[in-house]
Amino acid sequence: MPHSHHSHSGQFCRHAKDNLEEVVQEAIRQGFQVYGLSEHAPRYRVEDLFPEEADLQPSDLLKIYLEFLSTAKSLKLKYASKIKLLISIETDYITEIDFIKTSKLLKNEIQNIDYIVGSVHHVNGISIDFNKLTFLKSIKYCKKNEQGRTMNPGPPPFLELDSESEEEIEDLKEEEIIIFLNNYFDQQFNLIYKFKPEIIGHFDLCLLWIPNFNFKKNKLIWEKIKRNLKKVIEYGGLFEANSASLRKGWNTSYPSKDILNLIVSLGGKICLSDDSHGISYVGLNYKKMRDYLVDQGVTEIWYLVSSVEDMQEGDEEIKNDRGKVFARKMVGWDKHPFWNDK
Repeated sequence: MPHSHHSHSGQFCRHAKDNLEEVVQEAIRQGFQVYGLSEHAPRYRVEDLFPEEADLQPSDLLKIYLEFLSTAKSLKLKYASKIKLLISIETDYITEIDFIKTSKLLKNEIQNIDYIVGSVHHVNGISIDFNKLTFLKSIKYCKKNEQGRTMNPGPPPFLELDSESEEEIEDLKEEEIIIFLNNYFDQQFNLIYKFKPEIIGHFDLCLLWIPNFNFKKNKLIWEKIKRNLKKVIEYGGLFEANSASLRKGWNTSYPSKDILNLIVSLGGKICLSDDSHGISYVGLNYKKMRDYLVDQGVTEIWYLVSSVEDMQEGDEEIKNDRGKVFARKMVGWDKHPFWNDK
């Protein structure tokens, strides 16, 4: 203790900062004992690039990820006496292409990738967290039951926003949001079913721009949330409490209160993540996240342990076909000396 299972660096992610070794050094300085290096999976279509990647091709993203694996593996060995580094991939599920090609990547790099952070960042082909306009565009395409795209492939590629993206979030109708959420949680279920991620990333990222929306108001959406949670619990996956939402204007970490309470009531496992995107984000708002989790009655957290270590009493396997890590419980986590410096 403490742990984080989700991080990025500017060396391998253009919307992050700093190089990977600097991020690791900061995690060590703060007293992290387990730290997950979880760079984004490559995206495989020009339409799925972001504006800062407009000079790249999808093949370049694959090369960047492979370079990340090589660097992370070296750092894992270099700092083994100071911190336990785990190497991960944050997957997305935009189209079936992502599943097919990421599955191939996972198979080829099985020796180097310890676990998956399974996240949804796109709905109906459009990024929902790049900015408010792409979020609104995604909602409109959900309403039209059409697939869209984040980028116009050009050349050169550019961010594609149309006049329908100019509506304010406050003007959205509830039925539009419901259609969007329905698609989001179906997309998430597909990711969960096909990849069985060890960690589920920011479960309710769909609420990023609408944090006060009440899932319980719609029975269909609430039942889909339960379906997704139960599927993860069935194979033993972990749900991250992700502090990134606090730097994005939320009053809580992901997941929001209703989801967090449901996870706990169903017997789900909570782990910690800072989702850092550079040195200044390492451990950011961790104390606030701890206070939130304690206030909501989270008495134990879990973290991943490499399968090269011996299992202890109380450890639990994660039932997927990778078997590179297992889950370990920590009771009294909120009293650890780490928090004294936060």
